[in-house]
Amino acid sequence: MDLIKFVPEQLLILLAGLYVIGIFLKNSPKVLDWSIPWILLVVGIGGSITLQQGITALAVFQGIVCTGTAVLTNQLIKQTSNKEQ
Repeated sequence: MDLIKFVPEQLLILLAGLYVIGIFLKNSPKVLDWSIPWILLVVGIGGSITLQQGITALAVFQGIVCTGTAVLTNQLIKQTSNKEQ
């Protein structure tokens, strides 16, 4: 399944932003690792609702997909570069 089909063009900037925010949160000593995906989820849904100009089920779903894609991308890069295991 190609998740990017569910992300409209105007939300691609949100996806990139979530990835960068995740990197900053990971490098912050005060943010616990388990909380990063939850923070990104809230930001992703909020950003999607803002960019789509309204609270709809589709906006919430697309915010979740953007967040999932950003986290998955991060994990793919991380796990691919860590080939020791």
